[in-house]
Amino acid sequence: MSNYRRSYVNGGTWFFTVNLQNRQSDLLIRHIQMLRDAVRTVNRQKPFRINAWVILPEHMHCIWTLPEDDSDYSGRWRDIKKTFTKGINAVGIWQPRFWEHTIRNEEDYRRHMDYIYINPVKHGWVRLVKEWPYSTFHRDVRNGLYPGNWAGEVDNMDAGERK
Repeated sequence: MSNYRRSYVNGGTWFFTVNLQNRQSDLLIRHIQMLRDAVRTVNRQKPFRINAWVILPEHMHCIWTLPEDDSDYSGRWRDIKKTFTKGINAVGIWQPRFWEHTIRNEEDYRRHMDYIYINPVKHGWVRLVKEWPYSTFHRDVRNGLYPGNWAGEVDNMDAGERK
């Protein structure tokens, strides 16, 4: 058993990576509305701010900020996973844990935002960030936080190939 300890800070901001058990699956985008509904349901019960989110076929990355008096992101992830799993009538679809990183400062925040938005390009799903529909990138373009052509066209990203 690992001795890993999670960082819990009231009102903190975290970057997360959450994976499906089957890394060849397209379950998350195939059932995108059910995933959105699960997140919305949990967010109503246990509020959090969605700073950024990208959903790929078999994994997702996001940044959340919790209320000032709250640090229970683990409970929120448990509830999102459970609600989504029940909604699609499945079992055992998630990797048991998730990756979290406490955002330390503005530079760390910006770096993780960029990582989230470039991820579909990195994995070869699209050539332009704006082409990926399952991302808060579009919201951030509308709000003036990113230009619509951010990152341009990326032809050669050796690090990520479509799974």
